[in-house]
Amino acid sequence: MFAVIGGSQAHRLLGSATRLGPADTPYGPSQPLYRLGDVLFLPRHGERGYDVAAPFVNYRANIYALREAGATRLLAWSGPGSLEPDWHPGEFVLPDDLIDETRRRESTFFAGTGLGFVRQSPVFCPELRAAIAQALRDLGLPVRDGGVYVCTEGPRLETPAEIRKFRSFGGNLVGMTLAPEVFLARELEMCYAPLCYITNLAEGVSSRPFRSGELFEGLLDEDGRSAVEAAAAKFPEIVSAVSARVTEDRACPCAHLMDRYRQEGRIGPDWHTWIRDS
Repeated sequence: MFAVIGGSQAHRLLGSATRLGPADTPYGPSQPLYRLGDVLFLPRHGERGYDVAAPFVNYRANIYALREAGATRLLAWSGPGSLEPDWHPGEFVLPDDLIDETRRRESTFFAGTGLGFVRQSPVFCPELRAAIAQALRDLGLPVRDGGVYVCTEGPRLETPAEIRKFRSFGGNLVGMTLAPEVFLARELEMCYAPLCYITNLAEGVSSRPFRSGELFEGLLDEDGRSAVEAAAAKFPEIVSAVSARVTEDRACPCAHLMDRYRQEGRIGPDWHTWIRDS
């Protein structure tokens, strides 16, 4: 089953969706699940907008709930900042790698066990990335195919020196949501790929005066705000187009990430028995 994890603009979709409600998990309640036709939907930050900041999202509960509901392919919607001066607000990007700069998040289902020592390349599912890229092309929407997403702890934005550091590491985007989300999905052999729309230029990438009372306090100008709004408005159309291209057949590495442990007899066919409750 195909599922979508929505970002801070996710609440815009909920009026046309059927609310299934939060799921009880070993890690506490998940964010509410919704159904949009054949697509499962989970608003990462809450139903009304940015109710829960990125470092406080219950990622384990959300991924557990989606897997329990039958999801095997996850499209993650994310609105990072750009580290590149010529990557502009409103542009779509399909990252293909990740740098995890988070510090205090629960990042595994396998705490206290010997499981989880698994390869992380490709980080994002190549089959799902290809389906998203083709869906955008079918819709006539330009997309940057490739890029390194740096995931920071938050909830604060990054300092200029941190942005310079991330650029020296080869980062192109900076956000707060893809880790540990992708790693948890991979542990349960779920395909996961993000679709990003740039929401601002990161600190120090361009000279921007401080403006009080605004989102990003001046990092996003009026033209950029209009471009971001236009990109977010495309989300329902993009989800529909990707859903039409996704199949249940999986030949990607994601579906076999835990095979070594199966062959060793350390895990069985029921994924529920692999994980620790806390």
